[in-house]
Amino acid sequence: MTENTSHTLLPNAFALFNGIQTSSPGPDRGESVLHLGPNSLNPYGLLHGGAYYTMADCAGGCACRTDGRYYVTLHGGIDFIRSARSGVVTARAVVRHRGRSTCQAAVDITDENGVLLATGDFTFFCISQQ
Repeated sequence: MTENTSHTLLPNAFALFNGIQTSSPGPDRGESVLHLGPNSLNPYGLLHGGAYYTMADCAGGCACRTDGRYYVTLHGGIDFIRSARSGVVTARAVVRHRGRSTCQAAVDITDENGVLLATGDFTFFCISQQ
């Protein structure tokens, strides 16, 4: 396993445009952080569902890429529990299964107080081999 290899943190123009910062705190782990602002909210003043999904997808992909390979999203699902209106939201992913061609990651999204906002399960397809 490699930690913070250059491709683990490949620039993601969509995430960056939306203010989402991604990092890898260690092997089989990924993290995405968003400081909420007016452009993060839906018409009701709540964090947009697409932001939750993007954060979870980026965190999960980052966790999978810690093995030195490249992945694309094969399937993703998210369950919303609570809404956020302001502050900092963090998605933390951990690899639950790593196979020859797929990698599965579980994601928890919390607010700055550690309150669980959403959970997700993502499966990624490996497009490169070591």
